[in-house]
Amino acid sequence: MGKIKKRPYKSLVRQRQAGDTRRRIVEATRKLLQSEGYAGMTIEAIAQRAKVSAQSVYAIFKSKTGILIELLDQATFGADYEEAVRKALSASDPETRLRLAAPIARQIHDAQSATFDLLRGAGVVAPELAKLEQQRESLRYERQERMIISLRDAGRIRPGVDQRAARDIFWMLTGRDVYRMLVRERGWSSQKYQDWLADTLVQSLLTSGKASPVPLPPAR
Repeated sequence: MGKIKKRPYKSLVRQRQAGDTRRRIVEATRKLLQSEGYAGMTIEAIAQRAKVSAQSVYAIFKSKTGILIELLDQATFGADYEEAVRKALSASDPETRLRLAAPIARQIHDAQSATFDLLRGAGVVAPELAKLEQQRESLRYERQERMIISLRDAGRIRPGVDQRAARDIFWMLTGRDVYRMLVRERGWSSQKYQDWLADTLVQSLLTSGKASPVPLPPAR
């Protein structure tokens, strides 16, 4: 008889432990930012509060910037974000799918604004904040490609707007700068911003003609 392969329990346990360690490090970082500021957010202080070694913190995140990126991502791309994306991707009608991008953008920017406020209040320096924001914007642009592909495949992108331009317009309209100007500077509510964004995306990107809905390609 052949050997019976053991189920990879140990591997699953290690994955859970690694995930728990990451969460403890990020939560320790958040608390240190609130209580001690950026200057007090040293790797050694994070390790002590998270009850791990400093070497473990370096091995997982490489630097303080790496931890701040994870802090932003946990706030921005958590379970609520994944559920909103799932809902949008399951919509068969291109206009419905595009409109559902508005609450996703609102959710991202509401969460990021709160976290960036924490970072600024903790004294994170401007160049570091700019670097973090640029990295998050690049990630957002990358994740939006599937939406534009679905509109193209459904034949619903406005005439005269090519796929690259449509992606750029989508990224710009859903961007943090537009949110900041309307919500933070002009005092719009998040709901008013969301409603305006949904209408503006449809008006800017979609042709009025109907075409058979095409499902999104699978996530890579």
